[in-house]
Amino acid sequence: MTRSGSRRAFVTLAAALLAAPPTAVVASVTPASAAPSCVTSPAPARPVAATPWPQRRYAPQRLAPLATGAGVVVAVVDSGVDRRHPQLRGRVLDGADFLDPGGDGTRDCAGHGTGVASIIAAGEANGVAFRGLAPGARILPVRVSEQQVVEGRESGRTVSAAGFAQAVRWAVDHDADVLNLSVVLYADNPAVRDAVDYALRRDVVVVAAAGNLHDGGDPLPYPAAYDGVLGVGAVTPTGVRAPFSQVGPYVDLVAPGGEVLMAAPGQGHQRAEGTSYAAPFVAGTAALLRQYRPGLDAVGVARRIVGTTDPAPGGREGGYGAGVLNPYRAVVETGGAPRPAARPTTVLPTPQADPALLAQTHRRAAARQRALLVASSVGGTVVVTVLLAVVLPRGVRRRWHPAGPA
Repeated sequence: MTRSGSRRAFVTLAAALLAAPPTAVVASVTPASAAPSCVTSPAPARPVAATPWPQRRYAPQRLAPLATGAGVVVAVVDSGVDRRHPQLRGRVLDGADFLDPGGDGTRDCAGHGTGVASIIAAGEANGVAFRGLAPGARILPVRVSEQQVVEGRESGRTVSAAGFAQAVRWAVDHDADVLNLSVVLYADNPAVRDAVDYALRRDVVVVAAAGNLHDGGDPLPYPAAYDGVLGVGAVTPTGVRAPFSQVGPYVDLVAPGGEVLMAAPGQGHQRAEGTSYAAPFVAGTAALLRQYRPGLDAVGVARRIVGTTDPAPGGREGGYGAGVLNPYRAVVETGGAPRPAARPTTVLPTPQADPALLAQTHRRAAARQRALLVASSVGGTVVVTVLLAVVLPRGVRRRWHPAGPA
């Protein structure tokens, strides 16, 4: 799939979600017989050894000793996630397939969801510089589309807006701590609005792409335009807003979305562009924060991510939101950060928390605390090793070894 084709695939997915009738959704949440094979599969891809530009900017090796996202579940509601890729093995949970009965979300006929998941959680591989921002996180795949662009024409199925809302709720009910929504609806659908509110009330960080229709007049993108959702625009390797990235009050911040390297289904890597691929950089940062600062609720995580961005030349009016994502600052800086700007949309009232919800929150906090203690123990071992190397008479040359997945 070409870079321009990948961006168009994102747009047509949004259109299909709106057009499909409510009866089009078929939900399956239990693994059964093998789902049917893809009608059209992505072309095979070769591994890319070069360091991608987002990693040169974010230097994940600085983050690895602090947090890897261990103990955090990130739901990728997308085209599925291919767990066969060497850098995703052991990192993808059994999910759900809302297109084909019996699927578990791990079949990807478009390559979109696999790429998004790899930006979040891809592990290290010999001879390959690319890796995910939070390689210790676990991906919960929720398949809602197989649409892609072949020779300039759209093909493939998607669920309806009602089905998309159902998929979001399923992810929340199956312990997602972060939701990555790299799909867009250009209409305020009540079922989707209610599902997003359901996630926010249950302390889930919701991250959504801001859309690629700047040339089309910047129509309101949902779920990004809902209050409480982190709306993410795209910047190019030069640090300026990508020409397609939408501009509006729903853009909270920007992240890499041009010439982005990611895993391809099966093996290898591909490059693509779109706000689809900017969103997972923010979702990965949210995973790091949920591990490193387990006391923060979803609102606190969003506030910290927005409040620690780097300045951008165009400001909010130019489509940069608060600025450019800086994962390292989000994790390590102390002090408060401003709350994301309110959106020109209405969100359903927040009901009183029930005992079951409180218990679930406590369980998740305990799990994150255990992950933090493990990370601290590993960090202590590294410190002792370095000190021994310094005092040995003959000396030992120091080398950097990023932490592996939990």
